Amino acid sequence: MGDVGEPGRGPAQPGAPLPTFRWEQIRPHNLPGDKWLVIERRVYDISRWAQRHPGGSRLIGHHGAEDATDAFHAFHQDLNFVRKFLQPLLIGELAPEEPSQDGPQNAQLVEDFRALRQAAEDMKLFEAKPAFFALLLGHILAMEVLAWLTIYLLGPGWVPSTLAALVLATSQAQCWCLQHDLGHTSVFRKSQWNHLAQQFVMGQLKGFSAHWWNFRHFQHHAKPNIFHKDPDVTVAPVFLLGESSVEYGRKKRRYLPYNHQHLYFFLIGPPLLTLVNFEVENLAYMLVCMRWMLPFPAASGASALLHPPLQDLLWAASFYSRFFLCYIPFYGVPGALLLFVAVRVLESHWFVWITQMNHIPKEIGHEKHRDWASSQLAATCNVEPSLFIDWFSGHLNFQIEHHLFPTMPRHNYRRVAPLVKALCAKHGLNYEVKPFLTALVDIVGPFLLCWCLNSCCFPFMTLPSPVIRAPATGQGPIRRAGSGVPGEWLIFLAPLPVIGLLVGSLRALHTGSRVAGPRRRRPKREGQARAGCCPALVSPDPRSRFYSS
Repeated sequence: MGDVGEPGRGPAQPGAPLPTFRWEQIRPHNLPGDKWLVIERRVYDISRWAQRHPGGSRLIGHHGAEDATDAFHAFHQDLNFVRKFLQPLLIGELAPEEPSQDGPQNAQLVEDFRALRQAAEDMKLFEAKPAFFALLLGHILAMEVLAWLTIYLLGPGWVPSTLAALVLATSQAQCWCLQHDLGHTSVFRKSQWNHLAQQFVMGQLKGFSAHWWNFRHFQHHAKPNIFHKDPDVTVAPVFLLGESSVEYGRKKRRYLPYNHQHLYFFLIGPPLLTLVNFEVENLAYMLVCMRWMLPFPAASGASALLHPPLQDLLWAASFYSRFFLCYIPFYGVPGALLLFVAVRVLESHWFVWITQMNHIPKEIGHEKHRDWASSQLAATCNVEPSLFIDWFSGHLNFQIEHHLFPTMPRHNYRRVAPLVKALCAKHGLNYEVKPFLTALVDIVGPFLLCWCLNSCCFPFMTLPSPVIRAPATGQGPIRRAGSGVPGEWLIFLAPLPVIGLLVGSLRALHTGSRVAGPRRRRPKREGQARAGCCPALVSPDPRSRFYSS
C-alpha cells in the first residue's frame, strides 16, 4: 500500500502501488472542473472524462466526492465492460482506516442492501421475459391501428373522434412506460438493443428524443427530489415545493401568487406538461446537441447520420409524418392539429398524476448526502397493487423497488417487494404504501402546504378564509378547517381544463369535416324568394356552418 496521496496527482501507473486518500482530501474535489468519486473503495478522477460519460456529465457529476458504488451498480448492466473505462481514471484508493462511506451513514444498512441486491441477482430477478414486453408493444400498436380504424369506419364525428382520442392517449401513455423500461436497459441483455428499441418507441411512436429523456430521467434516479439535481422537482419559481417554500418565504420572494399555486397547478401542470414543457425542452435539447455537433469535421457526411441528436430528430420527424398523413385526410390540417393537441393534453394528465403520486408527497429539499437506499426510500412511496393499477401505471406503483433497482424488469417488482419490506423493517425505514386515490389526492398536499406557510412567510399576502392546513402527522387527506369538506374533492377539478379543451377541439373537428367536404346547395326557405324581402333576413347566417343541416 502506498503513502497517502496528494491532491492533483495523475492516474496511477499500472503495477505501481496505489496511493491512499482520506475523505477530507476527497471532499474538496466536487467542483465543475474538478470531480473525484469513490467506487468500491477506489478513487477516480473524472474531471476530464465526465463530458464523455454516456449518461451526461451532470449525472455522474451529481456523485462528486461521494461513494458512488451503489449508483454504479444500479445504473450499469454489464459491470465488467464499464470497469474498462474506469481503469484509466484510477488515481488511488481509500486509506484502510477510512470508512467506505463519508459522513454519518448507516454502514450496516449499506451492507444489508448490497446483500439484498445479490440475493435478487441469485433469484434471477434481473432477467426479463421477452413475451411480456412483446405483448406490451403489441397492444400499443393495436391501439394505434384501432384509433385510425375508428375514424376510417365511423367517420370524423364527435363520438368516433372522442373514442379515437382516448385510445391514442392510452397508447401514448403506455409508450411512456415501455420506453422507460428500454431506457433502463431492463428488456434486452445487450444495451445496444435496448437503446435502438427505445429510439423506435420514443421517436416513431411518440415523437420525442430518447437521449433527451435519458439525460433528464437518469438525473432524477440519481438524486430523487433533490433541488438542482432532480429536474422533476426543480420547478421554482413557477411552483414551490418542499424546502423551497420556506426559502422563498424567508427571503420574501414573490414572482407568482404562490398562495394560489394549488389552483393554477390544475391549469398549467397536468394539461400542459407534455404538450408545452416537454415538447419545447425536447426540441431545444436536439437542436443544441446538433449545434455542438456541427463544428466537428467527423460529424459531416454519412457519419452525421449516426450522431444521436440527428437520429432522434429523424425518428421524431417520422412520428409527425405518420400522424398527420393518417389524420389530415379526415380532418384537414387544422383538425388534425386539434386532435394532436387533445391527445397530448390527455396523456399529459396521465403522466403528471401517475408519475408524481409517488414523489411529490415525499421529502423534497437540498442534498443530504445519504446512502443509496436511504435517499431512494425518502423520496418514494408505493401504491397498492392490482392488475389494473399495475398496467395503468406501468408498474410505477412499485416505485420503491424501481428506484432501488432501476435495471430490474418491472414484472419482477412483486417478487422483490417482500425482501425490501424486510430490509426496511429491520432498519426502521418507512416503507409507505397508499391506496390509489389517496396517492392522487396527496399530490396536491405540497402545493397546499405552501399556502399554509404563506400565512407566516408572506404576511403581506391576502389569504382566503378559512385557511387549509396540513395534518400534523402528514397522513390522510387535507381538509378545510371548519368546513368538514375533504380535500379529495379537489381531485375532481383536475379533468375540467382537458374536458373543456377536448370538447372544443372535437366540436372544431366535427365542424371542420363538414366545412372541408363538398358544398351542398341549401334549399331555399319558404318566403326567401319573394320580391321585396329584406336582405338581412334572406342572407345566410354565418354561424349556420357550425350546425348540421
